[in-house]
Amino acid sequence: MNTVLTKEKLEQILDQALQNVTEQTAGVRLNQGEQPLGEDLCTVHITFDKGFSTSLTLCADTSLLIRMARNSFHEDEVNSEDLEEFSKEYFNVLCGKIAGAMFQATQISAHFGPPMFYHGRYEPEGQEVQFVLTYSDVYREGAQLIHHVPCSHTDGADSEQE
Repeated sequence: MNTVLTKEKLEQILDQALQNVTEQTAGVRLNQGEQPLGEDLCTVHITFDKGFSTSLTLCADTSLLIRMARNSFHEDEVNSEDLEEFSKEYFNVLCGKIAGAMFQATQISAHFGPPMFYHGRYEPEGQEVQFVLTYSDVYREGAQLIHHVPCSHTDGADSEQE
């Protein structure tokens, strides 16, 4: 029988993976807090298409992602293509780490699709937020890791045919 994780255990797995991967790949230490995000945002999103019916979204201040990309690439400047490339690869590594930790905890193999990058905030259709982990760094730049689950409410109109 599959082991089901508590929300608290899942939050712990996501938090630990995000903090470790961010520090290792981008040299940035993020701490949980209530720092609101700014106006200039980017979002990276993945959907688990095997093992779990969930998705993850990272919405972050663009300035934070730019600094992380600069650190990772060891470059003083990054263009928009570099930012997108870094963000997708960083999120891919993060989600791989999460999938590995989830397997250790549940013995369920997970697979996720390729990360999608968006300028601004992205909200996946047909999904609702289960919880949000909010982070900031020493420069007060922020990020949110959002765990989505399929919408629990159903609309009876969907089953009607004309």
